[in-house]
Formats: sequence, C-alpha cells, structure tokens
Amino acid sequence: MKLRASCLFVMIGAATLLDGCSLAPTYHTPTLPPMPSSFKEAGTAWKVAEPSDHLPRGTWWMLYDDSTLSQLESKLDADNPSLAAALARYDTARAFESQLRSGMFPHLGVMANPTRDRQSNNRPLRGSDQPNEYDSDTVGIEADYDLDLWGRIRNEVGQGHALSQAANADLASAKLSLEAQLADDYVRLRGYDIQAGILQSTLTAYQRALTLTENRHEGGIASGMDVSRAQAQLDDAQAQVTEVRAQRALVEHAMASLVGVPASSFSMAPEQEQLRVPVTPPGLPSTLLERRPDIAAAERRVFAANAGIGVARAAFFPDLSLSGGYGFQNTGMGNLLSIGNRFWALGPLATLDLFDAGQRRAQVRQAHAEFAEASADYRQTVLDAFRQVEDDLVLLRELGVEAGQEDQAVVAAQKTQSIATNRYREGIVNYLEVVTAQTAALSAQRQAETIRTRRLQASVDLIRALGGGWRASVAIDPASTAQANAATHVAQ
Repeated sequence: MKLRASCLFVMIGAATLLDGCSLAPTYHTPTLPPMPSSFKEAGTAWKVAEPSDHLPRGTWWMLYDDSTLSQLESKLDADNPSLAAALARYDTARAFESQLRSGMFPHLGVMANPTRDRQSNNRPLRGSDQPNEYDSDTVGIEADYDLDLWGRIRNEVGQGHALSQAANADLASAKLSLEAQLADDYVRLRGYDIQAGILQSTLTAYQRALTLTENRHEGGIASGMDVSRAQAQLDDAQAQVTEVRAQRALVEHAMASLVGVPASSFSMAPEQEQLRVPVTPPGLPSTLLERRPDIAAAERRVFAANAGIGVARAAFFPDLSLSGGYGFQNTGMGNLLSIGNRFWALGPLATLDLFDAGQRRAQVRQAHAEFAEASADYRQTVLDAFRQVEDDLVLLRELGVEAGQEDQAVVAAQKTQSIATNRYREGIVNYLEVVTAQTAALSAQRQAETIRTRRLQASVDLIRALGGGWRASVAIDPASTAQANAATHVAQ
C-alpha cells in the first residue's frame, strides 16, 4: 500500500515538473518580403504618427461631413443582419474557447443510484444465503484531472484562443466592409441624383431648342430634318433620365438591405449637394496596414495552426490522468450514510495507442500542411493589402487630375454649344452643328460627374484598404510644404 502511494506521489510530482511542456514549435510570425515604410503612390511630403492594430477605426465616415451618411452608418451598425451573424460567429468562437479551457481544470461530479435488483439463480459464485431480490443504493462524488504532461490541452486552449481572436478580427473586418459598402452605395446614389439634375436641365434646354426649331420650320427657315434631329435628341435625353432613375432605384434597394430595412419601405430623397472628397495625406505610412482586421485574423490563424502541431504531436505520448471517488453504498438495509457503508478509490490512468496504422503520423503531417497553408494565406493577405492601397492611391491622384481636365472640357463644350446655338439662330449653320455641340456638352457634364463619383468611391476604398481612416495630426516636413500644398490643391 505504501509502495503504491509512493508511486502515485512520484507521478504527480513528475506531472508538476512537466506542466510547462509543449510540443508545439516555437511560434514566429511568417516571414514576409521586405516591407516599404511608406506607400509608393502616396508621396513623401508628410507622415502620420505611427499607428497600431488596437487603434479605433471608429466613425471614419465623418471625413465626408454628411449627416445623412452618418445616420445610415449608425443604423447599419445596429440593424444589419450580416453584421449580427458575424457577431454570433464570434460569440460561438468564444464559447468554444471556454469549452477547451475547462479541460485545464479538474472535473467534479456527484452521483446517486438507487436501484432494485434481481440476481440470476445461476450467477457465478452466488452464495446460498443471498436473496433473489434486493435494493442497492449508492451516492458519492467523482473527480478526474488530466495531467496534460505534453501540453495537448494547453495547445488546444491556445488554438481556441487564437481562433477566437481571429473571429473577433473577422467581425471587425465584416463591420468595416459593410460600412464601406454602404458609403460606396451612398456615393453612387448621390452621383445619380446629380446626373439626374444635369439631365433635367438638359431636357429643359432641349425642349426649348425643339420649340425653336419647330417655329423656324413653320416659318420656312429650318428643314424637317432639323426638327427630327431636335426631337431625337430630346427623346434620347429622356431615355437617359429613365436609365439613371432605374440605376438609382437599384442602389437604393441595396442600401435598404444594408441598413436592415425592407426595400419596399425604404427611400432616400434626391439631393443635389455634392459630397466632399477627403484630402488624402501625401505621406501615408505603410504601418497603417497594422489596423487591417483581415491581416490580424490571418496572423491569428497561423498561430492556431502552429498550436495544432503541438496537439498532433502529443498523441505520440502517454495520456495520464488522475481519478478518484468517494461515497456510500448499501443494499437498502440500515443507514446509507453510516461509516461502514463508505467506499473510496484513487489512482492514475495512463493510456497510449501502440498501433494505429499511421493515423497519428498523418495527423502531424496534416497539422504541418495546415500551418503552411495559413502562413501562405497570411503573406497573400499582406501583399493584397499593399496592392489595394496603392491602387486606390493612384486612382485618387489620377482621377483628381482627370477631374480638372474634364472640368475644362465642360467649359469648352458649353461655350461651343452657346456659339453653335447663336450661329443657328442667325442661319449661319444647320442644326446638325447644334446637336453635335449639345451632345458633347451633355456628355462632358455627365463624364465630369462620373469622375467625381469615382474619386469618392476610390477614397472609400482607400479607407477600407487602410483598415479605417487616418489621423488629422501630422508632422510636416518644412522642405516639402509647397509639395504638400500642391497635392492638397489637386485633391480638392
């Protein structure tokens, strides 16, 4: 008895010494290609204070200074079903982590088992004085504890915690993506409103031109071809109005789903006021990408896969646990809880698979492959993030230049239209020149608005690519003040 007790204490002591043992490889963040300190397309005029992934992404849409957009974003955060589903997935991951963590502690239970038994007449070793029927009453407590010598449970807990963090980052990523989608739709909706306003003004002008042409035709000055050209131009403009109205309706329906409202009961009043394009700091540092939740999620999944290797390796070693029980049992006679009816048991249990036809080795190979996959996904996520930011930066810059050029084209086209109309009234040219000039003017106006909408969409995509907005506080390089001012002027 003393020898067994000594062996038990030796095993418990060994378990205590090995408590910190883990068979998972030492974790290192996957190696990435050399990362630039700033974005190529952002310029080098000034830099923002260094951020990190814990910085709040917050109400980045305030950069657009639009109260309607702010109200819509608040409603999305409260009522969007996709966001609610992402939150539920995060809660599921946290609950699973808690389940895994419970394995680090002893499990304690109670049991009560009152039964009425009838034993066989031919039961082996049955005594002649034993009754055929009897009561058996048992109550007690049971406890068991896995000593986790090889870190299997600890690695499972670490894996669950990392996956919970990844789910939290997925939630933040879903929130940012949905907010950006709503802002993008809002920008498009306002763009259609402005285009509708342009077309409505054009319809008025085209109607006047048609009336003028019809009067001149009645007076024998203009030909019937001039009238038909004016009518065709008016009809085409009306068709464009119908198309814009249809596209606006589709965007409005998409916004309704984002804010959790049936499309049939959601409407946005037309608004002609233009949104302001936020001025992008010319020296955005690449460290802003640290806030991107999808990068954080990808890195946490690499950590989880690394812990999974430790879990798979632990299967090659014995699993040792301690179990014990204490209670009372009798056959229905006398006091169940009397000292003579007590029983107890305490001892270790060691288990080890000796032959599994290569199952454990295959599980280790699978764990290594999952780690390699997660590492590759992490690297690809980072590379995609840089590409997305560079794409949006160059779009913002070049669309700013294109917007200025198109505005000049609008001025020139309107001037040409005015000259052609006056020359037509004086009988110098035919109506074909007027139609050509009017078509060019309308096309230039609509193209200018399309470019402005694309600039706004690019700014929204840039915010999404950076994981949120940027700080207003910056450190300006005095030698680059002129360059910064010039860049700001173009962005406006």
